[in-house]
Amino acid sequence: MPREITGFSNPLVKQVRALRDKKHRRASGKFLAEGLRILTEALDAGVAPEMLWRTPESAGHPLVERLEAAAGEVFVTSADILAKLSGKGNAGSVLGVYPERLAPLDQIDRASADIWIVAERLRDPGNLGTILRTGDAVGAGGLILIEDCTDPFSVEAVRASMGAIFTQSVSAARWPEFVAWLRAGPGQLVGTSLNTDTDYQSPRYEVPTFLLVGNEAQGLTAEYEAECDLLVKIPMRGKADSLNAAVATAVMAYEVVNQGRRASSSR
Repeated sequence: MPREITGFSNPLVKQVRALRDKKHRRASGKFLAEGLRILTEALDAGVAPEMLWRTPESAGHPLVERLEAAAGEVFVTSADILAKLSGKGNAGSVLGVYPERLAPLDQIDRASADIWIVAERLRDPGNLGTILRTGDAVGAGGLILIEDCTDPFSVEAVRASMGAIFTQSVSAARWPEFVAWLRAGPGQLVGTSLNTDTDYQSPRYEVPTFLLVGNEAQGLTAEYEAECDLLVKIPMRGKADSLNAAVATAVMAYEVVNQGRRASSSR
């Protein structure tokens, strides 16, 4: 039976609202996701919310009823309180609380996908969420975050992922740990760089391919480039010397996937 929450000062409101802060997410191991589409994507991926918050107006919606049936606890509150919880002025009609989902490197099955995305020191949560969404679109195994990336479980990153935070494996590691793990099995590490003349469509990518995405402002460091099995360049026809990190990742990911599709169709 749903519980009604009417006051901003309710301890549960304060507890859930605190999950907008990284420190509280880390301490509790939980994060927020908002909007009917994202919560339904999560449920389709087999992930139900520990808490579901909704407005009275959403009662009777078939998707909301489905979420209620799966959720651990259900709370009914006003649109104003829901907006306070999400930090978004026009918050959706539903909000969920979920356990964080970081997979240790040693639990990743690299053979489960032909392509994986590796991001180094990403700072923008919108980029991170968009990269997760791209990973889902191309059937990537997941996203491996290297060094100090922005939090993948922030409200902004989860929102930008459009539900892909629930379909993609997410891991975090330091660079030496990742390199040791990568070299212990098959996998081609591919980085985009201005320090090469190799067009990104020229090489034949190996399976599994690990696409290495650099920091938005600085790109890949010399140390990271030296570790790559292959460096490629996306040609720029205008005045800009590089693409946005999330856009470059999408271009690269679809090139890798399309090579595989062409190889399959020619057999």
